[in-house]
Amino acid sequence: MIRMMENTRMTKIIYPELSYAITGICFGVHNEKGRFLREKQYGDEIELRLKEKKVPYRREYPIDRAGNIVDFVVDNKVVLEIKAKRLIEKQDFYQVQRYLQTANLKLGLLVNFRNRYLKPVRIVKIETDARHKFV
Repeated sequence: MIRMMENTRMTKIIYPELSYAITGICFGVHNEKGRFLREKQYGDEIELRLKEKKVPYRREYPIDRAGNIVDFVVDNKVVLEIKAKRLIEKQDFYQVQRYLQTANLKLGLLVNFRNRYLKPVRIVKIETDARHKFV
C-alpha cells in the first residue's frame, strides 16, 4: 500500500485539464482534416478551435532573441509544437525541451499530424541543478 502511494505521488500529471483540452482539439483537427496538410494549415485550424473554446494562446511566439519561435504557447503554461512530417526525430524533442527551458514553462506537447493515428507526446521540462553543471 505504501508503495502504491509513492507511485501516485511521483506520477502527478502537469496541467491535466488544459493538456486534455489541447489534445482534444488536436484529435478533432486530425480526424476532420486528415494527415496530409502542411503545418501552417494545421496551425490555422488549431487556432480557430482555441478561439472557439476561448482558450488563451499565443501563436508563433518568439521566446528569445536567438530566433526561437514556438508554434503555440497555450494559457502561458503549455508549449504546443506541431509537426507534419514522416517521423518525429530526436532533435524535435530537443527543440521542445529548449523551448521549455528558455520560456521557463513546465510542459510541452509535440504533435505530428502526418501519423495515421495521432499520438501527442508530453514533454516535461528537465529541471537543471547548478550543482550538476560542469564549470
